[in-house]
Amino acid sequence: MSIITIRVTREIKEKLEKYNVNVSKTVRDLLEKHLAELELKDLAERLELLKQRLSGKIDPKLVAELVREDRETR
Repeated sequence: MSIITIRVTREIKEKLEKYNVNVSKTVRDLLEKHLAELELKDLAERLELLKQRLSGKIDPKLVAELVREDRETR
């Protein structure tokens, strides 16, 4: 585990305490969610680049035939 320290205003800290917010868990959950979104964005960008590189190189009819063939073998 690693430790991350943040600074917040006294007002924010008091409000978090008032509502019994588990700051560590909340921040951890938000960071995990943000990271997942960043990874999805990165994957989408990489897929778009791959799509551009392969554009015109793959015959859609051949792909359809291969998918159909694969499904029939199951």
